Amino acid sequence: MRGEVKPDHMPVNKFTLLVVGLPPMYFSKIAGIEQELQTVELPDRTTASGGNTTPVEFTAETMMHHTIDQVALELWLKEGQDPVSPLYKKAATLIHKSLSNGNFRSFTLVAIYVTKRKLPDLDKSNEGDPAVVEWTFKADDMLPI
Repeated sequence: MRGEVKPDHMPVNKFTLLVVGLPPMYFSKIAGIEQELQTVELPDRTTASGGNTTPVEFTAETMMHHTIDQVALELWLKEGQDPVSPLYKKAATLIHKSLSNGNFRSFTLVAIYVTKRKLPDLDKSNEGDPAVVEWTFKADDMLPI
């Protein structure tokens, strides 16, 4: 790989997820972001594009002691519950930054909303690792900016 990889790479720990209408939040981990093209199987056993992509689904973790983040996400989850708020789907931007912050890649998440909150496993024998809450999100589309 030496000489093949360009300098100033984008490490997996330099990212920001900004959601329109919510305060800036600290996500310690984001996982499982995939965008997949729908395909169809043809009678001749080949495949073709179905023309659309599937919805995007992923999880993100926040620290339980970050109260403002927790409250903002809990209120957002509540917006999707009956009676559903017309504002429960939001726009978000995922920003990947390079080591020098001089290079970045961004993606817009279209019509994103919270679908699940998972509290951490609790264990008295644990050394005291910080508690994190896992949130599941869905979005209608993901567009590179």
